[in-house]
Amino acid sequence: MPDALRFDRDPGRPNLLHLVYDEVVQATVDLDDPSYLDAEYMQRIAYLVDAAAEPKRPLRVLHLGAGGLAMARYVAATRPGSYQQAVETNEELIELVRAEAPLPRGVKVKIRRTDAREAIESAPDASYELIITDVYDGARVPAHVTSTEFLHGANRVLRPGGHYAVNLCDGGQMKFLKPALAAMQEVWPQVAVMAEPAVLRGRRFGNVVAAASGAELPIAQLRRRCAGAAFPCRVVEGTELREYIAGAPPATDATAIKSPPPPKSLRSF
Repeated sequence: MPDALRFDRDPGRPNLLHLVYDEVVQATVDLDDPSYLDAEYMQRIAYLVDAAAEPKRPLRVLHLGAGGLAMARYVAATRPGSYQQAVETNEELIELVRAEAPLPRGVKVKIRRTDAREAIESAPDASYELIITDVYDGARVPAHVTSTEFLHGANRVLRPGGHYAVNLCDGGQMKFLKPALAAMQEVWPQVAVMAEPAVLRGRRFGNVVAAASGAELPIAQLRRRCAGAAFPCRVVEGTELREYIAGAPPATDATAIKSPPPPKSLRSF
């Protein structure tokens, strides 16, 4: 495999693998503990996974962006028997994961090599209870997974009461984030974000996890988990979120942009 895409073993824990692409750590996989999530944004997505249904109940989950399958491993460990499909365009990444970070015995995740947009367009109506979008082109979120057209497609694929989660990143003037959130608000009546205040204010580049649903989101559970995390963050929703977006136009296929590149000094985010 070329140096641009590789797994680095953690010096202190050989079975802790860091997926590195263009010298940015994009995922961490613990071969000994599939429920372990190193990245803070993945932990926040896991808060929604935990609150999406009663404990241990299997879910039907579509992962747009396979990465190292860290989130799929978490779902399998905490909700045994879940049906999961992962979508990834990078064949090299798929083969790397299969060779160096294979799934635990008994864990089945169907991996499709296709684009997230194509996967949504070809999926049957109401076929998943949870869609997790964690799509990157290098270290940037592609424009086409933030538009209202794409999100309407995702909503069609969700079952009634299902949940949508997406990992976004931005900094500075939030020209990428706010239109992406506005597009989510145009599609779903319930939208919330989990992020550190410094990131939301644009003072620091970082991840923002957004969740949406046609039904009520588990806001109380998300607030409790975010407040009690090792690195606490805020949950912003309702009027506060609308004021934060402050009239930004919803991203569309015609207007959506990629997320900005992370600072060169930032090796992970």
